[in-house]
Amino acid sequence: MSTQEEQANIGKVLCFLQEWDRGDRTVRSRMLNTFLTQNTGKTCYELELEFAQVASLFLARLTTWMRLTYMFGTALGLQLKAIGIFLSASSHDQYLMEFLEDGGVLTLLDIVNHSQSKEEHKAEALRLLLSVSQAGRKCKEIICESHGVKVIAEFLATSKTDETHETAGMLLDSLSHGNPKYQEHIYRALIALVTCSSPQVQQLVLCILRTVQLKLKTAHPSIIEPLLNLLRSLHPEVQDQALRLILDLRCCDVKAMLLTGLVALLRPFREEVQQITQGAELIMMTGSLPVFVQQAAAAKAIRLLAEKDEELSCELLSFGVIRQLLHAMGNREHVDAQIQASLALEHFVRTFPATEAHVQRVMGSALFAAFMTKAETLYMHIDEMQAEILLSNRFDTSQADWTMSVPPS
Repeated sequence: MSTQEEQANIGKVLCFLQEWDRGDRTVRSRMLNTFLTQNTGKTCYELELEFAQVASLFLARLTTWMRLTYMFGTALGLQLKAIGIFLSASSHDQYLMEFLEDGGVLTLLDIVNHSQSKEEHKAEALRLLLSVSQAGRKCKEIICESHGVKVIAEFLATSKTDETHETAGMLLDSLSHGNPKYQEHIYRALIALVTCSSPQVQQLVLCILRTVQLKLKTAHPSIIEPLLNLLRSLHPEVQDQALRLILDLRCCDVKAMLLTGLVALLRPFREEVQQITQGAELIMMTGSLPVFVQQAAAAKAIRLLAEKDEELSCELLSFGVIRQLLHAMGNREHVDAQIQASLALEHFVRTFPATEAHVQRVMGSALFAAFMTKAETLYMHIDEMQAEILLSNRFDTSQADWTMSVPPS
C-alpha cells in the first residue's frame, strides 16, 4: 500500500472513530451491523489493514460501551458479536490482552450473572469466555480469580435451554484442563452441581466430573451422597454416567464409604418405602418409585464393582452384602431390583462357594435351583411367601470366612 493510500485509510478510520464517538445508539448499531458484515472471519492482520493498524482503538471503545450499557441491553447482541470478531481472529493475542486489561472478563461474567440479560446474550458471553479460556493457563486463572466458576455453575444450574447448557459445560470443562491452581475449586463446584434438577445438566456435569476426578489422586467425601442420590434418576443416560463415576471411584480413598452406601441402598428405610402409598401418582406416571429405582441401580453397581475387583468383592461380603441382596430379591414391587440383585448375588455365590449352602438355606432348594439355572428370570418364580422370607432374611455374615472361599485361579 502506497503512502497516499495509507494516509487515505488513516483518514477513513479516524472518520469512523469520530462518527462512533459522536453517534447515539441508532448510529452505533448501524455501524456495528456494517462492521459485522464486512469483517466476520478476518484475521488479526486483515483487521489491522482495515483499521490502519489501530483496530485496538475500536476494540477499546466497544469494550467500554459494553461495560457501561450491558445492564440496559443496549445493542448488547451486536456488541458481543463484534468483540467476538476480535477474539476469534487468528493471531489475536494482542486483542485478547487488551480485552483482559480493559476488564472484559468481568463484564462478560456480569452479563451472565445479570438477571435481566437475555438468554441469547448470556450464551454469546459464555462463548467469548470460552475463547478466553482456550487461550491458555493464565487466561483460565483470570476467569477463576474473577469468581467465574461460581457464576458459570449458578447459571448452569438455573438455565433452561440446551444451547446454554452445552456452552456453559464446555467452558467448565475447558477451565478444568491445564489449570492446577483452581482444579480443586472446579471439582467442588461440579460436585455441588450434581444436585441440580435438570437431567441434561446432571449428565453433562457427571461427564466433566469423571474427567476431573481421574486427574485427582483423591476424592472428596462430599461426592458420595449426591452421586448415590443420582441412582434414583429415571433417566438412563444419567444412571449410566453415575455408574461410570462409581466405578472410577473404586480406587479412591472414599471406597469404603462408597461400598457401605451402596449396600445400605439395597434395603430402603421403612419411611421411604411408605412413600409407595403416598406416591401412587408417581408410580402410575413412571412405573417405578425412585427409591426402588435406586435399589436396582445399587445392586447393578455392586455387581459391576465386584466383577472388576476380587478384593472389592471381599469387602462387600464383610459389609453384609449377601443379606441385603436377598432382601432386594424379595421386592416384588420392582422387577428390575429383583433382577439386578439376583445377578449380583449369583456373582458372589459362584465366586465364593462357601456362601452357597447358606444362600440355599434361605431360599429353599427349589428356588435356589431356579436361581442357579438362570438368575435373571428368578423373579418369575418368587411367590408372596418366598418374597416375605427373602425380605425378612437374617443371613448371618459371621457364619464363615468368605474370603477364604475363592476358588484357585
